[in-house]
Amino acid sequence: MSRNEEALPLAVGGELGYNTAQVDELFAKARAAYEGEQDGAVTADDLRTVSFKLQKNGYAARYVDAALERLEDVFAARAGRNSNANSESAVIEAEKNQLAREVANRLMRPRGEKFRRRNLLTFGYRRSQVDAFLERVAAGLAGESKLSISQVREAVFFSEWRGYDEAQVDALLDSVVELLLYARS
Repeated sequence: MSRNEEALPLAVGGELGYNTAQVDELFAKARAAYEGEQDGAVTADDLRTVSFKLQKNGYAARYVDAALERLEDVFAARAGRNSNANSESAVIEAEKNQLAREVANRLMRPRGEKFRRRNLLTFGYRRSQVDAFLERVAAGLAGESKLSISQVREAVFFSEWRGYDEAQVDALLDSVVELLLYARS
């Protein structure tokens, strides 16, 4: 039995779960990186963008995703502390400001035009839902309302014919998470 099987439940009721070997390998690398055995082996960005194959009797996705979110927060905070201690903090600050400008520029686009639309024969994220959520994001980033990382990570949009390109929307949401993580450190 691996260490993760003790903490992560398996998918039940015919659901597919995350490939146990891949999850175990990632968590082992993360543990080694956290304990200083492998510098830079795993970063917060790696944890945010990782994907696993699905399998029968795999780990329940929601528990793995929750664990990855907590790990991402820890790794991002650690990276922030380390960069503040180094002379790289000016570079990090410049990157953060550039990212903030890019996000703000996207958020200022008119409703229905914030992202590229899918082609004539495909579906994408429902534009009205994405636009409404991004209004909440803009208010949160401006300090007008409360916005949590989990709200951004858990955003779900229905699909519609010729909706917004999912990859562009997801990339913006990743950038918003990154900005919120910068604000924490």
